[in-house]
Amino acid sequence: MSRFNAQVDARIYSPKEKHAVIFDTFNNLKSGEEMELLNDHDPKPLHYQFLAEYTEQFEWEYLEQGPEVWRVAIKKK
Repeated sequence: MSRFNAQVDARIYSPKEKHAVIFDTFNNLKSGEEMELLNDHDPKPLHYQFLAEYTEQFEWEYLEQGPEVWRVAIKKK
């Protein structure tokens, strides 16, 4: 069984849809649950957006850092 409660493969969404899908998925998590994010580049700008909008409400863990695929575990506190 996967450790993740949800997964978003951002590679399949258009740039304008990506963040909305990611934040919707995060908002639907319960406290203590985790989502896995897959992307084709380092999602550092997204991390900064999480820091600004969800201060102290999440944990961010890189699982794989390219060069072709980035995987991030995002846990809701």
